[in-house]
Order: sequence, then structure tokens, then C-alpha cells
Amino acid sequence: MKNLQFQTVEIVSALEKYYTKEQMQIAKFISEYYFSSFGEAISLFLPYRRSGCPLPDNNLQKEVSNIHDKNVGERIPRPTLSPMQEIAYNQLLQKDRALLFGVTGSGKTEIFISLFAKMIEEEKTSIFLMPEISLTPQMEKRLKVYFGDGVEMWHSKLTKKKKESILKGIEEGKVRIVAGARSALFVPLTNLGLIVVDEEHDDSYKAMIRPRYHARDVAVLMGAKLAAKVVLASATPSMASYYKYDVVKLTQAFVQTEKKYQFIAGDKINHAILHVLHTHYKAGDQSLLFLPTRGNFKYLYCERCGKTHLCPYCTVGMALHRKYKHLKCHYCNFTEAIVDTCTQCRHKPLKSERMGTVEAIEIISEAVEGIQVEQFDKDSITTAKKLKEALKRFETGESNLLLGTQMLSKGHDYANITLSVIMGLDYILGLADYRARERAMSLLFQIAGRSGRAKTAEVIVQTGDPELFQTYLADYELFIKDELAFLEIANYPPFSSLARILIAHKDESKAGKITLDTVTKLKAFKDIEIVGSGKAPIERIANKYRFNILLRAKNRVPLLKALHGVDCREIEIDMDSVEFS
Repeated sequence: MKNLQFQTVEIVSALEKYYTKEQMQIAKFISEYYFSSFGEAISLFLPYRRSGCPLPDNNLQKEVSNIHDKNVGERIPRPTLSPMQEIAYNQLLQKDRALLFGVTGSGKTEIFISLFAKMIEEEKTSIFLMPEISLTPQMEKRLKVYFGDGVEMWHSKLTKKKKESILKGIEEGKVRIVAGARSALFVPLTNLGLIVVDEEHDDSYKAMIRPRYHARDVAVLMGAKLAAKVVLASATPSMASYYKYDVVKLTQAFVQTEKKYQFIAGDKINHAILHVLHTHYKAGDQSLLFLPTRGNFKYLYCERCGKTHLCPYCTVGMALHRKYKHLKCHYCNFTEAIVDTCTQCRHKPLKSERMGTVEAIEIISEAVEGIQVEQFDKDSITTAKKLKEALKRFETGESNLLLGTQMLSKGHDYANITLSVIMGLDYILGLADYRARERAMSLLFQIAGRSGRAKTAEVIVQTGDPELFQTYLADYELFIKDELAFLEIANYPPFSSLARILIAHKDESKAGKITLDTVTKLKAFKDIEIVGSGKAPIERIANKYRFNILLRAKNRVPLLKALHGVDCREIEIDMDSVEFS
């Protein structure tokens, strides 16, 4: 049979009906930089065909007939800015990329609102990113006051019907601002003029599955591609953003109040903590209490042999959930009944010492009669409705204490909070992470910043290393400068680039061989450093044995070249990794 030869051409028309040229360029970058397929990268964007026509290019958006919204070109009401806010606002207008470094309570949101209003007057749209949907109910209220139906919240828990409604609003030119978690970055807004990334330091912006993109960094890329301004903002900015971008500062809180710090020892809810909670409750004030782990995330261990009760499929302890009377692995979701006998030496009963949110609530409720405690973590806040209900109870004073985990640090603003209790900072300092000090310090400032918004507040910090935190209480920027000096000497980001290669296989020897072969291949590349390789800190998840290779390079180009040189189906590459377990 004759060999038939014919010329083929690339299929482009199908994509171009639903994605702009710029979206496809950004997706191409994501796929190449973050080591995913193009299909995985383009799937981040919402395929949307306007009125049966291809999406127009960004620089032609002003010709689109549907932007004649009644607000466009009109003067939008704005919040009254203080002289310091006004200066910061004007500075941001002059910059294409900037970091707004404002202490907690300094009024960053009012500046955002002013910027959004400016964009609408210029017939442009805006994206407003927040690290978690736990921020959206309160922020939605504040934005709606100024922009009404011109603003919509976008996140993963929206119904299909609501998403379709928002997309229709975008098509008709009614929606001028889309706010939400990192997926909001990929909505099909036209004539984009501004992207704001609030709490830019937060690791929630980094995706932990392919494509493993960082929304903050992709926002900067998108701004450059679409000629849109990008404003990163935080009271505790990341080292990388402070180092890379022009900094605009807000050095004082909008309402000046006094904060009194007290450092105490221990790792449990003790008499000192219960006493101060009781005092603030009786005074009619509200409080926050932070724990470093979520839910009942504590383990069963054996007093005789010291072994922790492990998940049979992962080398991690099974988390004790007393409320549901079961043990659960937070990695593979395996669940079993609570056991009381050690699987290693058969000793019983097993002990559980680490404090969890449910146990903390029980201790506090028993000691402080009448106090209403709101559990605020990912085990209790499982839906958008539950989130709104919990925040409404706290806002109306129905609950007196907001008790939870990292969700507490995400920018909530309530005037009646006069006490922040921060536990577990030593646990965070002890993590195997070059950013452990930064994470602990940032957390202290963020949780402390939730209190004292309108009146004098107390901050109780439980740590065995008070000197570390006391040094920087009055000046987070001083901490940044000292930490950057350390990172430069140690050759960590932002002075180098990091990447992690993850190997996982059901056969441990096969996983080890893949790791060894990959390391051997990497040694042929110049200008990269193999920091380490071997078993991952969590050696097994979902019955797969895990190995890590950590790479470092002064410049990204040789690192990317090496990674593309070894990339294959048997490995997973995490560029600019923030997770090392």
C-alpha cells in the first residue's frame, strides 16, 4: 500500500472562539514555567463565547458595544481618604506594578475602592484577589456599598447558575469588578485595567495540584501582557515582593489605638489565658484565639513505645476527630474508628495531648460560663452558607469568641475585638521550612491586627522565644530587612530560585530508582545546585512512596533548562515551591 503524504496545519479556530490571543499566551507560559500540559493551563481560564462571536483582543475592547453601562464614564462615589491614604493612592496611580505595604487597620481597602472607581471612570474593569473565600462575605458588603451590581464575587463554591449569571453580567457590561479567590484571576473580563492581590504574602495563592501556578506571580505577568496595573498589598508582605517591587507605605492605622502585648510560656490553654478571656467576655468585648492546626488535628500516641498511630496508607498520624468519633488521615482521607491499643507494642490506652479546636472550645466553655464560642476552621466552615452564618453571629455579638486556625488571620475587620490570643508560634518556628521565621512573625502581626481596630486591645502570645518577637513588634519592615540579609547569605529566594521534584510510586524501590536516575541526569546540567534528595518528610501518601529532589539556582533560566531536560511522566515538578512535606 502506498504511503500517503499530506500537509497538516495547526488547529486554532476552536480555541480562538473561546479564548483571546493573550489568554492563550498566558496559558502557554503557565504550562512551560509550571510544568503542566497546555490543556491543564488553558483550563484555568473560563471558555466563554460572547454572543456567538470570538472574544476580541484586549486592546480592541473599547470598541465592544456592550460596555455602555450606566456607570461607565460617570463619577463613582468614593470613600474619604486621609492625607496619608491620598498620597498612597496617587503614588499607586503612577506605577504599573507596586506593593502597598500598610499596617493592619491602615485603610488599604478604601484605597482599593478608590482605584476601582478610577478604573470604571476610565471604562476599564478590575480583578480583586483575596487568598480565601472566608474574606468574601465582609468584603462583598463593603464593595456593594460603592459599586452595587457592578461587583460580583467569584469562587469555587458558586453554583453553576450563579456563575452563568455573572458571565452574562460581564457580557452585558454590568459587571465591572470581579472579586474572589485565585480562580477569579481567570474570568473573561474585557478591557482589564487593574488587578489587586490582597494579602499577597499568603500561600493560598499557590496551587498545590497541576498546574502549580502562583496566582500573585501570574497576576503580575497578566498585568504586563494586558497593559493593566497590578497592586500587591499586605501588612506583612512576602520577602520576594518587598525585594522586587516599588513599595508604597501606609505606616499608621486609620484609627490610632493602643495594643498591650503579653508573652506567656506553655503550649496549652492555661489559667492565664482563661482569666483574660473571662475578663474581656465580662466586659462585653469580643476575642480571637488562634491555634496552629485545624480541627481536632491531634494524634494518638503510645506512652510505652512513643509511636504515633499512623494511617495505614500514609506515614502521617491519624487525626483525632472527637466530635465525629473517628480518626481521619488529612492526606488520603482514610477514616477509621478511634482505637485505644498501640499497633506496635499492644499497650493501651493511647494518649492524645495536642490541643485541637474542639477540645479548646470544651475547655473554654467549661471555664468561662456563658461564653459563646464560634469554631472557625475548615472542618466547621465547609460551605459558603456556613461561613456567612458564622461571621454574622460574630458580627451581631451572638458569639463572643472566634476560635480557629489560619482562617482567622485573613483580614477580618470587627470593631469590638479587644483581645487576640496566639498559641503555637513555636510549632510554626519549628517547621522544616526556610520561611519558618517569616511565617511565624507574619502570623503574629496578622492575628494581632484583628484586634484593637476601634479601642485598646490586649495581645497574648504563647511562646518560649519572646525575645525574637519583641524585637520587631513595632516595625515589621525591620524584620523584613533582617530576614532578607539572612536569606541572601543562605542563598534562598528571592536571591535564588527553588524547585522541588516529587516522585511517588506504589513500589518503594521503583520510586528510589526514579529518584536516583533523575539526580544522575541533573548532574549533567550547569549552574544548578542539588540541595538534597531522598525520602520526602511524609514518606507515604495514599499507599505511594514519596521521594523529593530539591534544586536551587541563582537564575531561573538554567534551572528551567535542567527541569525541562529531565521532565517526564514519572515525576512531578513544583516550580517556586512553598510546600516541602
